Amino acid sequence: MSFQLKPILLLILLAVALHSCKSPKVVSRPAPPKKEAPRVVATPKPSRPETKTEVKEDVKKENKVEVKEKVKEVIKSEEKTEVVSSFNQSPFVMREFRAAWIATVANINWPSKRGLSTKQQQDEALKLLDFLKAHNYNAVIFQARPQADALYKSHLEPWSYFLSGEVGKAPSPYYDPLQFWIEAAHERGMELHVWLNPYRSHHSTGGEIMPKSLVKTNPELMVSLKNGMWWMDPSKQATQDHSSAVVMDIVKRYDVDGIHFDDYFYPYASYNGGLDFPDTESYQNYIKAGGKLTKPDWRRAAVNGFVKRIYQEIKAEKPEVKFGISPFGIWRPGYPKSIVGMDQYDELFADAKLWLNEGWIDYFTPQLYWKINQVGQSFPILLGWWQTENTQNRHLWPGIRIDYGGDADNVDETINQIMLTRGMVAESKGTAHWSISPLLKYPNLSKALVNGPYRKQALVPASPWLNAKLPEAPVVDTKVEGSKVTVSWSHPNAEAVFNWVVFYKYADDWEYVILDRTKNTFELPLYSEEMDRDLLTRIGVIAVDNTGNQSSFNEVKIGAKLLGEF
Repeated sequence: MSFQLKPILLLILLAVALHSCKSPKVVSRPAPPKKEAPRVVATPKPSRPETKTEVKEDVKKENKVEVKEKVKEVIKSEEKTEVVSSFNQSPFVMREFRAAWIATVANINWPSKRGLSTKQQQDEALKLLDFLKAHNYNAVIFQARPQADALYKSHLEPWSYFLSGEVGKAPSPYYDPLQFWIEAAHERGMELHVWLNPYRSHHSTGGEIMPKSLVKTNPELMVSLKNGMWWMDPSKQATQDHSSAVVMDIVKRYDVDGIHFDDYFYPYASYNGGLDFPDTESYQNYIKAGGKLTKPDWRRAAVNGFVKRIYQEIKAEKPEVKFGISPFGIWRPGYPKSIVGMDQYDELFADAKLWLNEGWIDYFTPQLYWKINQVGQSFPILLGWWQTENTQNRHLWPGIRIDYGGDADNVDETINQIMLTRGMVAESKGTAHWSISPLLKYPNLSKALVNGPYRKQALVPASPWLNAKLPEAPVVDTKVEGSKVTVSWSHPNAEAVFNWVVFYKYADDWEYVILDRTKNTFELPLYSEEMDRDLLTRIGVIAVDNTGNQSSFNEVKIGAKLLGEF
């Protein structure tokens, strides 16, 4: 730590001179009511006229004393007995999962259309990420496998039709979209969760089925549906093996923060014209082999086993990678009793309650796309019921709909749902927004969120069951130059850090800023103009790893350092 005395004193003293009519304020307690500025008592006139230089020197001397006394007062008011501890808790920093889905199927969110150039695709991606960063989101749920294809380099599945308009065609000039999204998200301090559809093999908007499509290369796994889609048979071991291989290929090769499945297990009945899923042959083979389960139970067993398998395989490879599922928001009608609607247990053969009860997921994001006052599907009633089923204390971050057709409805309903979630799931707050499009479409909604519940930045809540080891504390240094204080830090294992949090204190309360892993310096004013020119007195920095664990917190006392310069 080093100081340059003369420039510091000159700028500080000049600053104080401009505000010399104000009484110094003690920052460790609330400021007293403002009073009339004290009268300046005139000094006797000298026997000879004063020069401008002499007047300036007198002011500097007086203000130097004033600054020194102010620093002493701050230090004295904040003195306290320090308890020696192996871990010092940091001041408060908000923790809340704030995510938006970014869909690539049918070019819903990105890219805006097929066949864009590499630069156009990248520019669109950065614009979306910059928007989320500016509005204090901290996670992106990015769809990298919309229909048994890939928005990344894969030896298992072809390049996506939704990139180029041609199945199997790589971007030109070449780049890896998933890698680009991961790096860009991390550079903005946001997590990236890869969203995969485990069984859908061809979407109705996915163009003509080409020779490179899995529908052609793996026909033994496929069934066709009435709405033009193709689906892999979830009961087949080869389907499960292939989808597992896709997941683990991504986990092994990419620095992802999460793997995310949505609500598509067995397809919705409407996709097949209300008819049963065409897997009669598979079920008969099961019965002939001695199987005893009914067809619905057999289907659920296949899905349950796959979910458990994916969770275990991810943890065996990279325990810190979170696995999340976003199922249909109602488990079964009547749970709780006032709830009516589709039965995912019997239609999608998804026993989502079991996955939550067993802890086969790290975060659970039921799609609660209904209003608070919608009696048959009330948002808080459903959220409360899912919370009672969260027996393993996993993250419960509901998916919320944010487009109700108009700005006023969107704003009120979205903010109310966020605030309800904060109260009902207080230990691990968070929501996922479907999707990023309404945030862009309705500027009043985005503005209301960033000026309201998302005004302050937030860290993603920690996942202690994944990793309880705390990162080492950074080594912090400060440098005062003129009216600025630069805090810098180093870390013995910086590559394991996901975020830095810089804490700083002017008056009674700590403030903070969350920075991405690439940063190692931050600049603050010596005086806070917003706080009536209170002096910066404390600074601290913590390291946060990719499962949300934070390091010990150590304060740097700026006031004491300045006092030593007088």
